[in-house]
Amino acid sequence: MYAIIGILLGVLIGKFLPITYSASYSTYISVAILACLDSVFGGIRAMFDQKFDIEIFVSGFFGNAILAALLAYIGDRLGLPLYYAAIFAFGSRLFQNFAIIRRCLINKKGIR
Repeated sequence: MYAIIGILLGVLIGKFLPITYSASYSTYISVAILACLDSVFGGIRAMFDQKFDIEIFVSGFFGNAILAALLAYIGDRLGLPLYYAAIFAFGSRLFQNFAIIRRCLINKKGIR
């Protein structure tokens, strides 16, 4: 429930606040958003497993975002596309968590 409220709150804040950033930060922000989405989907999955812990969720949300942006920054300084590591790791977990959430929803509704 907290994750869904957080998503809705974030969408509303993003929709109505005129926050802009330089295009040079787009890589950092995109991998940070991917990391945050990974945490949100992980939180939703944890809710279905009844293992949700707000401290783990918040620390993962911000920790993953900072780590992903830091990887992109270090890779940018070194001239290596290290952000691919974050995209691969968080992207694969995102799809894995989505698949588990989908299965939980289908099993809950008794479609199978």
